[in-house]
Amino acid sequence: MSKASTLPLDGIRIVDFTQVMMGPSATQMLADFGADVIKIENPRGGDLSRTAFGASDEVGLNNPVFCSLNRNKRSLALDLRQDENKDIVYQLIRDADVVVSNFRAGVMDRIGFGYEKLRELNPKLIFASGSGYGPTGPYAHKGGQDVLAQAMSGVMMRRADASVPMSIYPTALCDYTAGMHLVQAILVALIGVAKTGKGQCVEVSLYDSMIAMQMQEATCHLHSGKEINWAEMPLTGVFPTADGALVLVGAFKANPLQDICKVLQIEDLSVEYPDLAAQRAAKAYLQDRFRAEFSKQSTTLWIERLEAADLLCAPVKELSAVLDDEQTKANEMIVEFEHPLNGRMRAIACPIHFSAIDCGVRMAPPRLGEHNDEILGELRQSRASRASA
Repeated sequence: MSKASTLPLDGIRIVDFTQVMMGPSATQMLADFGADVIKIENPRGGDLSRTAFGASDEVGLNNPVFCSLNRNKRSLALDLRQDENKDIVYQLIRDADVVVSNFRAGVMDRIGFGYEKLRELNPKLIFASGSGYGPTGPYAHKGGQDVLAQAMSGVMMRRADASVPMSIYPTALCDYTAGMHLVQAILVALIGVAKTGKGQCVEVSLYDSMIAMQMQEATCHLHSGKEINWAEMPLTGVFPTADGALVLVGAFKANPLQDICKVLQIEDLSVEYPDLAAQRAAKAYLQDRFRAEFSKQSTTLWIERLEAADLLCAPVKELSAVLDDEQTKANEMIVEFEHPLNGRMRAIACPIHFSAIDCGVRMAPPRLGEHNDEILGELRQSRASRASA
């Protein structure tokens, strides 16, 4: 099937105040779907991710971190301390469909772009906000950030067992999760506008998104006061091999311990530990036995044997290996594009695949203020059209 030339959000205009990851990951996906995303940036450095690593030259302002989150957008660099520049943004918002921000509570009001003011300019406007903790409550005005959300939501405290040190999850799990919730909220609100002609305010937060991610654990706790922890399962774990590591999920079978022992070619430990309760009590011993055996052979050999026994397993891979994996290539998860400063670049593609929609790179991540003349010219044309109507 050929891909359509018109994308589903073609004609949707988004005025984007977001920075760093949560908001930009959301607006990039909407831009991939065809929205005209106008990124409002401070001319003194722009989006904070442009200078995340201390770079200040022009190439540094277009570093891979920034480029990973801002393709298919246009950059409008304005000093919003000046009233004439605020007026420019107000003009954009009059004809926009969505305004997106990810500041802490009260910041958009303070800089003159709060919901109540903007809905007077545009009753159909969707005012989408992502924050650390939400717009109200005791934490509303606290600074929100991915690592803080890991701690405050209970995620960081949850470990395989008490012997595992608490640590920071090294990927921005909270930012990306909340960013994708923000995409969902905006798409649903756009459907609402199409049905009712009325806009609305939609809110997501890092805090709420991470609580929602723990829906199974939280519901069990609310119902019985007990928590489930999938990482505590006695036959599940990460085990070093002779040349790497593998992960084994010893579950979803009648007697997984017996099957594991057959693969490892050791005595059948399920005779002594026949049920989950006994296996839980003996977890340390069982895992030590597994660890000793897995360390004797290569990851490839063990994966072959475990899969032959229909046990769930996988090699533990480095990111570099994942990016070069045949499955990554088959899924077309890496896109290439030409950047005017960085040359040929590769980045991660949209993870949603459509049979009739091409969500590729139409525009490289913008240089700071790259589209000022273009966007201001469009505003002048729009004003002239209204005046002559």
